[in-house]
Amino acid sequence: MANKNPLIELDNVSKDYQLGNGETYHAISGMSLKIREGEFVAIMGPSGSGKSTTMHILGALDIPTSGKYFFKGKNVGSYTEDELAEIRNREIGFVFQSFNLLPRTTVIKNVERPMIYAGVNEEERKKRATDVLNLVGIGDKAQNLSNQISGGQIQRVAIARALIMNPSIILADEPTGNLDSKTSHEIMKFLTSLNKQGRTIILITHEEDIAKYAKRVIRVIDGKIVSDKTK
Repeated sequence: MANKNPLIELDNVSKDYQLGNGETYHAISGMSLKIREGEFVAIMGPSGSGKSTTMHILGALDIPTSGKYFFKGKNVGSYTEDELAEIRNREIGFVFQSFNLLPRTTVIKNVERPMIYAGVNEEERKKRATDVLNLVGIGDKAQNLSNQISGGQIQRVAIARALIMNPSIILADEPTGNLDSKTSHEIMKFLTSLNKQGRTIILITHEEDIAKYAKRVIRVIDGKIVSDKTK
């Protein structure tokens, strides 16, 4: 793994926001890090530490104010909006705390959504969605509406949707934030199993017991990396 080029590299990245009173808020300052294919990384920090801003930059949802972000060796700053959208749809599978599913739509249709944007035909969409729902253990819920299943099952649907385009990275932002303790650990064990299959996982969390599942923990305070430890 050490010889591989990084999948992701932040080179002295900063992100500033202009506040309404004319002041500038420095969300992250001079951040540099490399993440290689197959890693399971947790980015930890308290509220306001800059971890969510880091997640938005890593997920190509936002761009740095200064510094460079390289994805698979290419400077993301040179991408057009369409190219950024393509990265978000094909290369990065997002799993959010709020699930972000369409509630009155069936489980399988929710999972198919990224493929619709990518122009995958209906027959192929159904086959791939069925396969990935079986993978996450809820193939029997395919025709249920998303508001008719449990929180843990909903998060499995969100993971299935994140996997459907076979992305380079699973980016999970507080994925257990709305789940009870037992279900949280079930979801984390499942993410661990995906990592063992070779998937790269970046986890954003403020919970120590959730971060323990990762093989590498990066701690962020006041927009700066204060520690970076690999087990």
